[in-house]
Amino acid sequence: MMVVSQTYQLKDYKTDTHNTWCPGCGDYSILAQVQKIMPELNVPREQIVFISGIGCSSRFPYYMNTYGFHTIHGRAPAIATGLKVSRPELMVWVVTGDGDGLSIGGNHLMHALRRNVDLKILLFNNKIYSLTKGQYSPTSEIGKVTKSTPAGSIDYPLSPTLFAMGAEASFVARTVDVEVKHQQEVLSRAARHKGAAFVEILQNCNVFNDGAFESLTDKGTKSDAQLVLEHGKPMVFGKNKDRGIRLKGLTLEVVTLGNGLGTSDLLVHDETDPVLGFLLSRLTPPAFPTPLGVFRVSERPSFDSMMNQQIADAKAKLGDGDLDKILRQGELWTVS
Repeated sequence: MMVVSQTYQLKDYKTDTHNTWCPGCGDYSILAQVQKIMPELNVPREQIVFISGIGCSSRFPYYMNTYGFHTIHGRAPAIATGLKVSRPELMVWVVTGDGDGLSIGGNHLMHALRRNVDLKILLFNNKIYSLTKGQYSPTSEIGKVTKSTPAGSIDYPLSPTLFAMGAEASFVARTVDVEVKHQQEVLSRAARHKGAAFVEILQNCNVFNDGAFESLTDKGTKSDAQLVLEHGKPMVFGKNKDRGIRLKGLTLEVVTLGNGLGTSDLLVHDETDPVLGFLLSRLTPPAFPTPLGVFRVSERPSFDSMMNQQIADAKAKLGDGDLDKILRQGELWTVS
């Protein structure tokens, strides 16, 4: 990826395309934070590509003044993989949603993550199908009443971060649409990661699932509902910083500090520990606060870099291939 001396500004990444997201949608905040971190990356706009599938989030490429594809339902990771392998110098982003990425696209997303393709994957999670007007999605809670589940959903919800951890993504993180500073920090780290960077962004759909993450975003409750993960620091949360997470056997538990229990008794976050990342990705409210931040970071060769090295090694050994020669070898016949 080429880095240039030209200085980019926020306005360079904005387009004049009419935005069709609903007023008040959390997607606006995500778009703004992505645009804000772009200048600091100092990557030429012609070397940045945003690829999406189908859904409200998938209109994202229209609003970024870079290259982009608005592709087909669930297939954005597959198309992005092909582009990254063939054009390794490009910075390739994938924008998807909980419906697009975890239902029809779950298979494609899983393989992009396990292969460690150098993609920046943003999954907008609003726990609903918004573009198709309010059906339940793979992340909707059990009992969710929607147009497609009038008696309440009987599906157990899928956790995007747990899914990414299970697929061995080399970077897994979670943030929330209204936490602007936190979102920028997570996105910036994902952008710089070499390999499959997966970021779940909890996003409010104020039309079909308003308030899905209200406890996380309301000023009166968010201190007790959020567990902000910081590498090398104890897991403390709460309005008065008087609660924390402790390891008990092979499980995590919430404890209240005091009466001889201090921060030294709490679990210290280690984003390089995949087992800890797995345990954190299983924490769900109301029994636990919702973890926000980087769950896991692992440095290992990316799929695209290894594939291109294989090609280079083959060329060094065998020389450049001749496609016409390959097509005409063996038994041939002419049909007249």
